[in-house]
Amino acid sequence: MREQVQILQRQLDWFKKQLFGPKSEKQVVDLPGQDSLFQPEEAPRPEQPADEEKRTIKAYQRGTGKKQRDDDCLNDTGLRFTAGVPVEVIEHLPPELTGPDADQYDIIGTKTTYRLAQRASSYVVLKCERPVFRRKGTDSKPVTTPAPFNVLDNSLADVSLLAGLLVDKFQFHLPLYRQHQRIQQAGITVSRSTLTHLVKRAIDLLRPIVAAQTDNVLRSRVLAMDETPIKAGHQGRAGPQKGKMKSGWFWPLYGDADEVVFTYSNSRGRLHIEEVLNDQFSGTLISDGYAAYARYAAAQENVTHAQCWVHSRRYFIEAQKDHPETVTEALQRIAKLYQNEETIKAQGLTGEKKRQYRLDHSKPVVSDFFQWCRDQLEQGGLVPSDPLTRALNYVLSREVSLTVFLENPDVQPDTNHLERALRPIPMGKKNWMFCWTELGAEHLGIIQSLISTCKLHDINPYTYLVDVLQRISLHPAKEVADLTPRLWKLRFADKPLRSLIDPRHPDRQNREPEAPFHAH
Repeated sequence: MREQVQILQRQLDWFKKQLFGPKSEKQVVDLPGQDSLFQPEEAPRPEQPADEEKRTIKAYQRGTGKKQRDDDCLNDTGLRFTAGVPVEVIEHLPPELTGPDADQYDIIGTKTTYRLAQRASSYVVLKCERPVFRRKGTDSKPVTTPAPFNVLDNSLADVSLLAGLLVDKFQFHLPLYRQHQRIQQAGITVSRSTLTHLVKRAIDLLRPIVAAQTDNVLRSRVLAMDETPIKAGHQGRAGPQKGKMKSGWFWPLYGDADEVVFTYSNSRGRLHIEEVLNDQFSGTLISDGYAAYARYAAAQENVTHAQCWVHSRRYFIEAQKDHPETVTEALQRIAKLYQNEETIKAQGLTGEKKRQYRLDHSKPVVSDFFQWCRDQLEQGGLVPSDPLTRALNYVLSREVSLTVFLENPDVQPDTNHLERALRPIPMGKKNWMFCWTELGAEHLGIIQSLISTCKLHDINPYTYLVDVLQRISLHPAKEVADLTPRLWKLRFADKPLRSLIDPRHPDRQNREPEAPFHAH
């Protein structure tokens, strides 16, 4: 009964932490006088001596000098923006300069003030006027000027709308029904099913690009792989399962060229790993402790399995309340590994120098850590159900895979880079909740592969999508890999294709510049 109470108490503590506690795994130093929720009662602190000098600490102190502005600052009034931000000039004239006596005044200068403004809606209807003409003095057949190129034939959507729908939903997690409400408030009548159809057609055009990116990811020498759940598709139209959603899984792949691909499966079994890697990958596979990865790597002669130290550390964190001193020592030993990684990063070590530094500094720490874990188990006193026992057995059973990073400088000690890349999936689930169909889940994986890779390479996803959606029909199919974000940045980022709404579009630049907006 005592053991059962301890198990229930651990479960209650876990739920409290999920609801009210911090999600970060960093070791935070407790600040004096900083209480936390559900903190156990403590003995009252002794009163301070009466003769102790009291000091008053200011909570805020105004800066005395101007801060250094970045290079992209175009003014010195506190508002910073780049040269690509549109600026509308508003001439604010006093009555003296607009009245009958205006000719009696001379303007000797201009004082400029910048303000950041927002439009109620950013939707614009493009009215393309195409002349119908024929040669003078003849009865030739009239000729109609061809319509400007559009990504989708016979569609009401400009490429700027397609890219905007994709970016708003999959980068900023704004569901289509909210975008539909925003379009309606702008005075435009369009059905929600039309928006869904436009998104589907646009993503279908991008499918070959993601396939080419997947091929390049599978050629990586070091590949990180993980899985995250998602609801996609209906269980059934009738019976007890009516209305319930199926459980699906995204399996993201992170290659050594900073490219990520989200593959979808309706199961979490090893079969999907085999289907995706499909004997194309040979190298080091980094993953968490899920047994399916280990079984797959063990069956492949050309695959080395490396596991994540962060997932190993989490098991010790779960045991910290029951064994605070022992767990603190374990976390400090693991922290030394990451201190060495910070030193490697600060010194810019790569290749053989990075490998040698790990062997000289991290390998002794790892060896001592595993010996320390064995000593803790040999001391006895730990029951099999104790969380510390599970943590010790977890790392000892994975000793070989946890030491792979010592010999290979290209292998990271954890999968944090992959978990950061897959964060848009759980973030999106808090907004659009689920995928209506499994095909929708596949489409989500396609577009998220491109948007996430754009962010990894510091590319504006909107600019990329506007260019690629127009370029894909003109680009040779055998060179589709050039349209992946990594190669697109090298070949086309300097002069991307623009939409008609963009003032930098060639058809807009050939016309007379529009007069600035004046408000008196």
